Order: sequence, then C-alpha cells, then structure tokens
Amino acid sequence: MGKNEREENRFDPENHNQEEEEKKKQLKEEELSVERIFENHEVPSWRKQLTVRAFVVSFVLSILFSIIVMKLNLTTGIIPSLNVSAGLLGFFFVKTWTKLLHKSGLLRQPFTRQENTVIQTCVVASSGIAFSGGFGSYLFAMSERIAKQSTDTLDFKKLSLGWIIGFLFTASFLGLFSVVPLRKIMIIDFRLTYPSGTATAHLINSFHTPQGAKLAKKQVRELGKFFTFSFLWGFFQWFYTAGDNCGFASFPSLGLKAFDNRFYFDFSATYVGVGMICPYIVNISVLLGGIISWGLMWPLIEDRKGDWYSADLSSGSFSGIQGYRVFIAIAMILGDGLYNFIKVLSRTLLGLFHQLRYKDVSSELPVADHSSGVSSQSQLSYDDKQRTQLFLKDQIPIMFAVGGYVAIAAISMATLPHIFHQLKWYYILVIYIFAPALAFCNAYGCGLTDWSLASTYGKLAIFIIGAWAGAAHGGVLAGLAACGVMMNIVSTASDLMQDFKTGYLTLASPRSMFVSQIIGTAMGCVISPCVFWLFYKAFNNLGQPGSQYPAPNAVVFRNMVLLGVKGFSSLPKNCLLLCYVSFGAAILINLIKDLAGKKWGRFIPLPMAMAIPFYIGSYFAIDMCLGSLILFVWEKINKAKADALGPAVASGLICGDGIWTLPASILALAGVKPPICMKFLSRGNNAKVDKFLGS
Repeated sequence: MGKNEREENRFDPENHNQEEEEKKKQLKEEELSVERIFENHEVPSWRKQLTVRAFVVSFVLSILFSIIVMKLNLTTGIIPSLNVSAGLLGFFFVKTWTKLLHKSGLLRQPFTRQENTVIQTCVVASSGIAFSGGFGSYLFAMSERIAKQSTDTLDFKKLSLGWIIGFLFTASFLGLFSVVPLRKIMIIDFRLTYPSGTATAHLINSFHTPQGAKLAKKQVRELGKFFTFSFLWGFFQWFYTAGDNCGFASFPSLGLKAFDNRFYFDFSATYVGVGMICPYIVNISVLLGGIISWGLMWPLIEDRKGDWYSADLSSGSFSGIQGYRVFIAIAMILGDGLYNFIKVLSRTLLGLFHQLRYKDVSSELPVADHSSGVSSQSQLSYDDKQRTQLFLKDQIPIMFAVGGYVAIAAISMATLPHIFHQLKWYYILVIYIFAPALAFCNAYGCGLTDWSLASTYGKLAIFIIGAWAGAAHGGVLAGLAACGVMMNIVSTASDLMQDFKTGYLTLASPRSMFVSQIIGTAMGCVISPCVFWLFYKAFNNLGQPGSQYPAPNAVVFRNMVLLGVKGFSSLPKNCLLLCYVSFGAAILINLIKDLAGKKWGRFIPLPMAMAIPFYIGSYFAIDMCLGSLILFVWEKINKAKADALGPAVASGLICGDGIWTLPASILALAGVKPPICMKFLSRGNNAKVDKFLGS
C-alpha cells in the first residue's frame, strides 16, 4: 500500500467523526429550533395581525394594568415588569374568545402568536403612560396639594383632566418616531438582547405550542385563584376603614415603637405579589434602607431637635425632620442615577465603537431601509434566517419616521407653551434637538442591561431647564414640564425597541408592532388620566404623608426642581453635608458592586432601592420581603413548579388588589363609607388606658 493511500486511510475515521458531529449538531439545532415547530403555520400579513378582537382585549387589559400601575405609582413608585401578566392574560382572553367562536362555527381567523404579541405590545404601551405620564412624579408635583408640602407654595398649576390629556397626546408620540429608523442596527446588526422583550417572546412562543398551552392553562388557573382571593381580601379590609388610621393596614404587627417608625406589616396583597416578582436583592435593599433611615438616622436626627432645627416645627415641615428625609433620599437617588447613567452611557459608546470597528460597518449608522451590516445568511441559524427575513420584509420608510418626528415636534412647540406658559418654545426646541440622541442611548442601554433610565434623563431636564428659566420666570413648572417631555420621549423609545425585539422573535411584523404601539399609546393618553382623576377625586388625602397614597416621588421631584432653581439655601442645618455623604455612598456602593463581580456583587444592596423607604417608611418592605420568603420556600420545596407558577400567583395578587381599587374609588366618590372603624391601641390610647386602670 502506497504512502498516500495509508495517509488517506489514516484520516478517514477523523473525517467520519467530523461528519457525525455535524449531523448531531444539525439535529440538535433542529430540536432546539423554535421556528421549525411553527414552520407549517402561515405567518399572517401585518394587517391581519391587527385584529379588532386584539384591540378590544387590549383596551380591557389596559384599564386593568393602568389601575395597577397607578396604584403602585401613588404608593411607593416601585413598578415591576408586567409584560408576563399582559402576555398571559391576552392569551387567556383571546383563546377563550376563539374557542367559543369555534364551537359556534363563527371562527374566521385562528389566534396566532403574532396577534398575541400585538396585544402585549398595546397593553404595555398603554399602561406605560401611567408611569411616564408622571401621575406619581413630575405631573402631580405641579399640583397645589404637593406644593403646600414644599418650601415654595406659590408655583403650582391647577390640575384639570383636559390639559393633562392634551399634554400627553402632545408629548407621548415623539419617542416612537425617534428610533424607528435604527431598529435594524439594534435588533439585527448589534443583536442586542433586550432581556424583558426576549423573555416575553419566549413566553408567547411557548403558549402557542401544545405543551405550552397546557402550562398556560395551569398558570391562568392559579392567576384566577389568587386574583379572586386578593380582590375579596381587599373588599374584606374595606369594611373596617371608616375613619383615619383604621383597619388592618394600621395594625402595629411589630409593636408600637416599630409602628411609630413605620415598621409594620400592612396586609397588602399587592406588595406581597410585587415581592414575588422583584429580585431578592431589591427587596432586601428596600428593607435595609428602611432600617438605616427609620431605625437609625431619623431617631438620631430627631434627638438634635432644637439644635439642628427648631423644636416648634411640625413633623411635616421641610425646614425640620421632613427636609432631612426627602433631601437625603434625593441625594442617594441622584448618586445612583448619575453612576448608572455614566456606566450605561460608557457601555453604549464602547459597544457602538466595537460594533462599528469590528463588524466593518461604515461610520454612518445603517438604518432600516439599508441592507448593509446584515450577517451572512450562511452564518445564521434556521430561526435567525426566518426572523431576519420577515423582520426586514415590512419596512417603515425613513421619511415617514423623520417627517412624523418633525411634524409632532412642530405641533408640540406650538401647543405646549399654551399649556405651560413658563415652558418657552426655545426650551422645547433644545430638548427636541438632543432627544433623539438620548432616546437612542436609552434604547441601546436598555438592550444591554434591561435598565431604562427614563427618570434619570427626566431629572437631567429638571435641573437644566429649571436653572435656565430661574425662579423669577417660573422655573419650577418649566423644569417639571420639561422633565415630562424628556421622560415621555426616552421611555417610549426604549419600550418600542423592546417590542421590536419581541416581534422579531415571534415573527410579528415591525409595522404591526409600530401601529400597536401607537394605538396603545393613544389609549394610555386617555385611560391613564381618567384613572388618575378617579384617584384624585375619590381620595382627598392623596399625596399627603402617612395617607394610603402618599405619592412619594411627587414630593421628591418637586424638591429636586426647587434645588435646581433656588439652590441649597433652604436646607436645614447639616442637611447638605449628609446629602453629600449619601450621594458619595450611593456611587461607592455601586462601584464596589461592579468591582466585586457577579459572584459577590449580587449580595451588595442597590442604593436606588435603599432610598425609597427614606421618605415613606418600611411598611411595604415587610410585605415585599414576605413575598420573597414565600417564593424562596416554594423554590426549595418544588423549584420547577415555583418557576412555572410563581409569576402567575404574583400577578393574581397584584391584579386582584389593584382592581379592588376601582370599586373602592367609585364608592368613595358616591359618598358610601365603610361601616366599621377598627382601631388598634396607639401610644396615646395606651396612656389613657393606663391612667384609667391606675385610677
């Protein structure tokens, strides 16, 4: 046998092994492929994905989720991701609808995952206005009710449903047009993950497989069970709240001293559910922040009453203890926000540099109508080929996006100064010049980290426009209004890109996603103000410290703009020093957390979460930690079941308690009061009892 023949024979087994490996790899890819499961299902055109039933269901769910987000906004401002709940409930409602039509022989179009994605997009866009509309932050901060709690009681705007709706319609759509031309570079070229959008897409895809449909039925059953329990629990509690400080929410479960320092379990199903959804570190951070502030700092500062601040001041005065609570919280929030802003911005710029340099993309960013920068089709998996092909099929013309942005910007510049006389047209022009770049940064950063910095960009606008306008020219209202414009732009931009990612992974057309987002935003511009108005009229103590709905962020935003306009002269003694310490501590904690790496960094608390109870107390932190404990024990007993059903149980608790708020508000407006005031012994009542027994 010749040398060449021996060498050929020697290499044959290796070639054979390589072929076997390639076959195994191909088989494994086919097993893992999502789109092969759906390859026999026709993908409907973008127009057929936008069905009447989808938007009817979206409207109903938008009301539900707007009430929930509004309640969370006005209590603590902590809002968990509700994408999973929106996708699950959308699937349940339409699946029930189509099943009934199928039995009656009237079903014309089956329910597809693309239609499910349209519903989820519309609902999240609509309920998102309840957050970006500022009902618990900048918009409510303009009101006389919040102004009376600050050092400046003159600069306020009388709230009216008409101008609120007009403002939202003017400010909420611009962000949608600002990043549309760059959707291809975000989703396909840079392949950004958008974790929430990806998770929602996987959930929707799983619903429409036989195994996933069975799991979805179990999830809906659990959600319905805990929804009913939560709703009835809210109804039961209502009977005992005929007066102030009545009911289970005022029960000193951890003792009277702890209750005085706002440490107690308030029996809120909503925040138990929120605790089950939020990561453990968020809940622990909130509790730790409450212990540091209400357990240590505030009692120590109150001991210096008469030295650091006048002993004659009320507990709600911003020249006294309330000033320390609010401004130290603001300092920690700003420190955390600044650190993360710089971190995300630097990651964004480094990521862009890396993408543009190493992928040989031209210095001009590729936009949706261009074909540059698409990965070679031979390098893509079957799923990626299908998704890329359909994602690039239905284009949204660049001129439509640019023209829409310019037209809406022109309308806003003409309209907003009539709503807010203090907000001059040139302030708005400056915001709109820089807004697309900031919207892109926020959308890109959100794709990397799943963290939207909308409120941080809003605070940036507060300080810049507030200081520019000055106190003499209505800087307070100008700064708050500018915050609203900026927050709406950057928030809707990142939300839209999340939805494009979800659509990409479920083969939903970008056009249907864009139209659904516009319709959802329009719904939110009407639904959210109406829901807020219901709260505002039903609860006379809305926004008051210690009330059921204290709206802590409204007070924080109001005092932020006052700092920007008037400076630090109004702060009580040593407050500025403590603010510097808190600001630096927030940056240092974040730096240590990042340097420690994932292994140890996950045990280091989050300064932003720690700052929340500084002003309102730790009662909700007890609820959230109880939710975490329930989930932790459940995972130890049966992790698979906890992972599958935990989000559904949490959503049921949040939704049931949230929906009870609607009939409770209607009853309050109608003048119907609960029959019983169940009060627990306070320190004052204890003294009276001791005196009575002693006599």
